[in-house]
Amino acid sequence: MSKILGLTGDGAVAYAVKQCNVDVVAAYPITPQTLIVEEFSEYVHNGEVHTEFVCVESEHSAMSACVGASLTGARVFTATASQGLALMHEILYIASSLRCPIVMGVVNRTLSAPINIHCDHSDMMGSRDCGWIQIYVENAQEAYDWVLQAFRIAEDPDVLLPVTVNLDAFILSHSLEGVKVLDDAEVEKFVSTRKPVLRVDPDKPITVGALCLTDFFFETKRQHVEAMNNSPKTISRVNNEFAELTGRRYDFIETFGMDDAEAAIICLGSTAGTAKAVAKSMRSKGKKVGVIKPWVYRPFPAEQIVKAIENLKALAVLDRACSIGAPYGPLCSDTIATLYREGIKLGVFNVIYGLGGRDMTPFDIETVFNETLEVAKTGVVKEPLKFVGVRE
Repeated sequence: MSKILGLTGDGAVAYAVKQCNVDVVAAYPITPQTLIVEEFSEYVHNGEVHTEFVCVESEHSAMSACVGASLTGARVFTATASQGLALMHEILYIASSLRCPIVMGVVNRTLSAPINIHCDHSDMMGSRDCGWIQIYVENAQEAYDWVLQAFRIAEDPDVLLPVTVNLDAFILSHSLEGVKVLDDAEVEKFVSTRKPVLRVDPDKPITVGALCLTDFFFETKRQHVEAMNNSPKTISRVNNEFAELTGRRYDFIETFGMDDAEAAIICLGSTAGTAKAVAKSMRSKGKKVGVIKPWVYRPFPAEQIVKAIENLKALAVLDRACSIGAPYGPLCSDTIATLYREGIKLGVFNVIYGLGGRDMTPFDIETVFNETLEVAKTGVVKEPLKFVGVRE
């Protein structure tokens, strides 16, 4: 059974965590993530959960506390954004390398300077190679659903890797939506399949993350890669079980209009909703356009993207972050590398948009679609990298 609650994106994350019987939450407030841990702290204060809530002095300390708690077998959650995630950066690698199945909500906010509290993906993209499974959501419903699935994925014995659930700052974090939530008992049953392993026993002290030099370090990284490579099977299984429970089906990617599309946009997060609405309007006028939205960004869904684009003639890759000094933004770099590896020749160009919270309007997206259709028609990419919505 389910019911509909009015929840912001942050509230949806907090509510999902509440239902997951989390043992430890260690966190530090930062706009626009603060509402997640603030609302969860109220659940703790009201006795609605039996969670050890650790108020720390920084995000670096928050992730450090999460690692320690996770190594004892506790179910652990935290949340952050922007500069907070950057301050955690050192410990992100430690958490994943020590195979700590931590779940973290990241409310994507631009990195300073200048100071800006609004949305882009520069924070998580700055840590995209930290060895965490990474999920991007389009709305509050998806935020709720993926947090529930994230605990199952992270704690699977074949994975044991931390997971981030990313949601766009303010666009999702502070916008109220009707969210279908499950009964507590249903969630408890769904997430209770874990088998906690007490890896650190206070009565039997050991050293964790000890000095590892040239004789063994390479092998630990190879094992980390193998764990990430194992995760797709677990992600698919959890997606299927969640679909059976809720009727809401998730996968590595979602597509719209791709069966006969000649031109398409691929993008992450809330922008995909606007892109689908524009595509629907354009398709009603006979224009064969489509949208690809990756839910899972790490591990990169190369196989699914290749299948989705098999009939395409042109593709625009939208990045809400720029890799300064690189040929393309992060999502575009991964996409082009995938196409090259598969020997696929396709007209591709990169669109950088929305930095610092700048709106990506339906008009902007329609313009991108029309440019992509032109590339599909002519086979010529005039601008491999372009900025949309910026004053030149």
